[in-house]
Amino acid sequence: MDNKIKHLEFIQSTITRMNQNSFQIKGWMITIVSALLALYARSEKKLYIFIAIVPAIVFWFLDAYYLQQERRFRGVYNDVADLSTENSRVNVREFEMPIQKYKGGKYCYFRILFSKTIFPLYGIVIVGLAIAYCR
Repeated sequence: MDNKIKHLEFIQSTITRMNQNSFQIKGWMITIVSALLALYARSEKKLYIFIAIVPAIVFWFLDAYYLQQERRFRGVYNDVADLSTENSRVNVREFEMPIQKYKGGKYCYFRILFSKTIFPLYGIVIVGLAIAYCR
């Protein structure tokens, strides 16, 4: 039982780290886009708005990757803690974290890319920048 608790703590610390990475990515995206918009406001060169779209897209894809990893580790956690349904359970050995076994469905990268947790933020920023660039 002690090993199972240690295993769950180990998985939870990894989930927390993935969540922190995701939060920091959002902060970096907002900081970089804001800095480029400040440069645009100072010089009125639309190139800065166009350049701001690039980091927004890059950080969107990176954030989706970390969210995918977090979901996979949550899948491992649920299986170790016996919280998964019987038909979706993956056999996880003691202190193993086989995230490669968690594929498709809620673990699908493109599904996560357009999930309600990250798409609205990046979608609004990217569409807003595109509209500002086209004006």
